[in-house]
Amino acid sequence: MKSAICLASTLMLAVIMSIGLFSCSEKKKEGKVIVTESKFALRQDSEKAYVIDATGKVKNVGDVDVKNVVVTGFCRSCIEMIKPGYWFVSGANKTPEQKYTIPYLAVGEEKEFNFKEVAFMYNTVSEKPKSMPDKLEAVVESFETAGK
Repeated sequence: MKSAICLASTLMLAVIMSIGLFSCSEKKKEGKVIVTESKFALRQDSEKAYVIDATGKVKNVGDVDVKNVVVTGFCRSCIEMIKPGYWFVSGANKTPEQKYTIPYLAVGEEKEFNFKEVAFMYNTVSEKPKSMPDKLEAVVESFETAGK
Protein backbone atom coordinates (compact mmCIF):
# COMPACT_ATOMS: atom_id res chain seq x y z
CA MET A 1 0.00 0.00 0.00
CA LYS A 2 2.82 2.41 0.91
CA SER A 3 4.64 1.62 -2.34
CA ALA A 4 1.48 2.33 -4.37
CA ILE A 5 1.07 5.71 -2.65
CA CYS A 6 4.78 6.52 -3.22
CA LEU A 7 4.50 5.50 -6.88
CA ALA A 8 1.34 7.58 -7.39
CA SER A 9 2.93 10.58 -5.63
CA THR A 10 6.08 10.29 -7.76
CA LEU A 11 4.06 10.07 -10.98
CA MET A 12 1.92 13.05 -9.96
CA LEU A 13 5.05 15.10 -9.16
CA ALA A 14 6.58 14.15 -12.54
CA VAL A 15 3.41 15.24 -14.39
CA ILE A 16 3.33 18.58 -12.57
CA MET A 17 7.02 19.21 -13.33
CA SER A 18 6.50 18.31 -17.00
CA ILE A 19 3.60 20.73 -17.30
CA GLY A 20 5.75 23.46 -15.76
CA LEU A 21 8.66 22.80 -18.12
CA PHE A 22 6.53 22.70 -21.27
CA SER A 23 4.65 25.89 -20.37
CA CYS A 24 7.97 27.76 -20.01
CA SER A 25 9.18 26.66 -23.42
CA GLU A 26 6.25 28.28 -25.28
CA LYS A 27 7.52 30.25 -28.28
CA LYS A 28 7.29 33.99 -27.81
CA LYS A 29 5.44 35.78 -30.63
CA GLU A 30 7.64 38.21 -32.51
CA GLY A 31 7.25 40.93 -35.08
CA LYS A 32 9.09 40.77 -38.40
CA VAL A 33 8.87 43.31 -41.20
CA ILE A 34 10.54 42.84 -44.59
CA VAL A 35 10.99 44.97 -47.71
CA THR A 36 9.06 43.18 -50.47
CA GLU A 37 9.67 45.68 -53.26
CA SER A 38 12.02 48.61 -53.80
CA LYS A 39 12.63 50.97 -56.70
CA PHE A 40 15.18 53.75 -57.01
CA ALA A 41 14.75 56.79 -59.24
CA LEU A 42 17.13 59.47 -60.40
CA ARG A 43 16.01 63.07 -59.82
CA GLN A 44 17.73 66.29 -60.84
CA ASP A 45 17.97 68.51 -57.77
CA SER A 46 19.64 71.53 -59.39
CA GLU A 47 21.52 72.34 -62.60
CA LYS A 48 24.50 70.12 -61.69
CA ALA A 49 23.18 68.06 -58.77
CA TYR A 50 21.36 64.73 -58.82
CA VAL A 51 19.81 62.58 -56.11
CA ILE A 52 18.34 59.10 -55.89
CA ASP A 53 14.93 58.66 -54.26
CA ALA A 54 13.28 55.39 -53.18
CA THR A 55 9.80 53.86 -53.27
CA GLY A 56 8.59 50.38 -52.45
CA LYS A 57 6.60 48.17 -50.11
CA VAL A 58 7.10 46.52 -46.73
CA LYS A 59 5.14 43.61 -45.28
CA ASN A 60 4.58 42.39 -41.73
CA VAL A 61 5.47 38.67 -41.87
CA GLY A 62 5.70 38.29 -38.09
CA ASP A 63 3.29 36.92 -35.50
CA VAL A 64 2.15 40.25 -34.03
CA ASP A 65 1.07 43.70 -35.22
CA VAL A 66 3.81 46.34 -35.26
CA LYS A 67 3.92 50.13 -35.09
CA ASN A 68 6.33 52.95 -35.92
CA VAL A 69 7.99 51.03 -38.75
CA VAL A 70 10.94 53.14 -40.00
CA VAL A 71 12.22 52.44 -43.53
CA THR A 72 15.36 54.05 -44.94
CA GLY A 73 17.89 53.48 -47.68
CA PHE A 74 21.59 52.85 -48.13
CA CYS A 75 24.06 53.06 -50.98
CA ARG A 76 26.74 50.52 -50.11
CA SER A 77 28.86 51.35 -53.17
CA CYS A 78 28.88 55.13 -52.69
CA ILE A 79 31.82 57.07 -51.31
CA GLU A 80 31.52 59.22 -48.17
CA MET A 81 32.98 62.46 -49.48
CA ILE A 82 31.88 64.91 -52.14
CA LYS A 83 33.78 64.29 -55.36
CA PRO A 84 32.40 65.64 -58.66
CA GLY A 85 31.08 62.87 -60.91
CA TYR A 86 30.87 60.25 -58.11
CA TRP A 87 27.88 59.07 -56.10
CA PHE A 88 28.28 59.85 -52.42
CA VAL A 89 26.36 59.55 -49.16
CA SER A 90 26.35 61.71 -46.07
CA GLY A 91 28.09 60.24 -43.04
CA ALA A 92 25.68 62.04 -40.71
CA ASN A 93 22.46 60.68 -39.25
CA LYS A 94 19.51 60.30 -41.61
CA THR A 95 17.25 63.32 -41.97
CA PRO A 96 13.43 63.03 -41.81
CA GLU A 97 13.35 63.23 -45.64
CA GLN A 98 15.64 60.17 -45.82
CA LYS A 99 13.23 57.97 -43.83
CA TYR A 100 9.61 56.90 -44.02
CA THR A 101 7.58 55.95 -40.95
CA ILE A 102 4.53 53.68 -41.13
CA PRO A 103 2.41 54.23 -38.00
CA TYR A 104 0.79 50.76 -37.86
CA LEU A 105 1.17 47.49 -39.75
CA ALA A 106 -1.06 44.52 -38.93
CA VAL A 107 0.07 40.90 -39.37
CA GLY A 108 0.12 40.06 -43.10
CA GLU A 109 -0.45 43.67 -44.13
CA GLU A 110 1.67 45.34 -46.82
CA LYS A 111 2.14 49.11 -47.17
CA GLU A 112 3.99 51.45 -49.49
CA PHE A 113 6.89 53.73 -48.54
CA ASN A 114 8.80 56.56 -50.21
CA PHE A 115 11.71 58.71 -49.14
CA LYS A 116 14.32 60.96 -50.71
CA GLU A 117 18.08 61.33 -50.89
CA VAL A 118 19.53 57.81 -50.74
CA ALA A 119 22.59 59.07 -52.65
CA PHE A 120 23.88 62.32 -54.19
CA MET A 121 26.03 63.41 -57.13
CA TYR A 122 27.40 66.81 -58.07
CA ASN A 123 28.82 67.27 -61.56
CA THR A 124 31.08 70.00 -62.88
CA VAL A 125 28.93 70.11 -66.01
CA SER A 126 25.16 70.02 -66.54
CA GLU A 127 25.12 66.40 -67.61
CA LYS A 128 22.89 63.58 -66.35
CA PRO A 129 24.85 60.72 -64.72
CA LYS A 130 25.40 57.77 -67.05
CA SER A 131 24.42 55.21 -64.41
CA MET A 132 23.14 54.78 -60.89
CA PRO A 133 25.21 53.17 -58.11
CA ASP A 134 25.37 49.37 -57.90
CA LYS A 135 24.49 48.63 -54.29
CA LEU A 136 21.30 50.50 -53.41
CA GLU A 137 18.99 49.01 -50.81
CA ALA A 138 15.92 49.88 -48.78
CA VAL A 139 15.88 48.49 -45.24
CA VAL A 140 13.57 48.37 -42.25
CA GLU A 141 15.56 50.36 -39.71
CA SER A 142 13.30 49.76 -36.71
CA PHE A 143 9.81 48.97 -35.45
CA GLU A 144 7.96 48.37 -32.19
CA THR A 145 5.60 45.57 -31.25
CA ALA A 146 2.07 46.92 -30.99
CA GLY A 147 0.58 46.15 -27.59
CA LYS A 148 -3.07 45.24 -27.57
